Amino acid sequence: MTPLYTIADILAATGGSSAIAGDTPINSVSIDSRELGPDALFVAIKGDRFDGHDFVDKALENGAVAALVSRGEGERRIVVPDALEGLRDIARAARARSRALMVGVTGSVGKTTTKEAIRVVFEAAGQTHASIKSFNNHWGVPLMLARLPERAQFGVFEMGMSAPDEIAPLAQLVRPHIAVITTVAAAHLEAFGSLDGIARAKAEIFAGLEPGGTAVLNADHPQLAVLLDEANAAGVGNIVTYGEARGVDWRILDIETAADRSFATVEHNGERHALVLNVPGRHMVANATAALAVAHLAGVESDVALRALAGFGAQPGRGQRLLLGPADKPLLLIDESYNANTASMTAALDVFAAQTAPDGRKLLILGDMLELGPQSAELHASLAPDVIASGAERIYLVGTSMAALADALGSSHVAAHTQTAADMAEIVLNDLAYGDALMVKGSNGVGLAGIVDKVRKRFEDT
Repeated sequence: MTPLYTIADILAATGGSSAIAGDTPINSVSIDSRELGPDALFVAIKGDRFDGHDFVDKALENGAVAALVSRGEGERRIVVPDALEGLRDIARAARARSRALMVGVTGSVGKTTTKEAIRVVFEAAGQTHASIKSFNNHWGVPLMLARLPERAQFGVFEMGMSAPDEIAPLAQLVRPHIAVITTVAAAHLEAFGSLDGIARAKAEIFAGLEPGGTAVLNADHPQLAVLLDEANAAGVGNIVTYGEARGVDWRILDIETAADRSFATVEHNGERHALVLNVPGRHMVANATAALAVAHLAGVESDVALRALAGFGAQPGRGQRLLLGPADKPLLLIDESYNANTASMTAALDVFAAQTAPDGRKLLILGDMLELGPQSAELHASLAPDVIASGAERIYLVGTSMAALADALGSSHVAAHTQTAADMAEIVLNDLAYGDALMVKGSNGVGLAGIVDKVRKRFEDT
């Protein structure tokens, strides 16, 4: 079997030096000494909290073939001036040799879910490589690209940002043939000042679009005109739109959502396609429609894409539904703990409104939406009508910014408000019972995933 790389390949890509035999195979690339694949190259990057150089010996003890380092001596090391830049060099080499059709995905909401929907569709058509989890930042994208097998037919990469000028270098690494922007919403608003500023930052993905490439844009938000202007300024010749708006290329019609499924008709070029998803929500239909549009551009038959999407479900932290405990009276847990802004909050609350409890009450835990800047209090308070409409009988709020929502709801609607997820965990665990339905939603930094884990451990045993 042809290896992912040899040591000689790594040296050629990075300009590094090493005494390791050049024909030594490398079949995986990692930055975590605890998670090493077969024949791993460990890359000792320096992060905000950890420096990979402190874990080189552990990585080699755990089975890494070699370590890419910018300091230190010893066997099985490849020395380069900067380990992170070395990782980017490997990513560039992987991209240069690849013949895969490459897709880049960004947006304020739905990046990961849309990336996963595209992955599912592509896997039904050929060998596919895709970003895992939310590895979408300055180290995540080059790491995912460095893992791209030479024989892959399709590549799907997620790109995120928290400040201007972060997406352009990622897009220039990936060089996508298709660039998808899911939507523009109030995420990381404090760094951009306005939704138009966020739109322009998302449009940085066009900086890496391959000549003759295509932009795939969600049309159901007011910043579409900004994206179109930016696409034209970047010389993007092919633009495909999707959504519920009139006049789009892929129009979503007749959406119906059940407790655990979604149905819609998607019209393209006068032809109508019946879309069925194994997950509820209008936003999920939009994400899947983006995948349909990408599949069409990639030459994947619509029937193949639709069959693949019929089995598509939500990911952990992004709407995953879990039934815990006895079959006759389970606890329904809806895990939305990974991310939150006003658009995703509203979408999740809309889904929860259509949900009934198996045999009990509806409970809701909401955590702060982070990085919203001066408008934070106003945006948190604006959720009140959707929270009430969700039908939740017990509402728990976590975080400083949720004080604005607590005031808007009034004390009669709020069961508890704590500053931390740790403080809230025992309160909720003591109130929950089998038969209840619980949704947990907040920004990842609030730590609501810890509550989800504790609920699972408490209620999974029948």
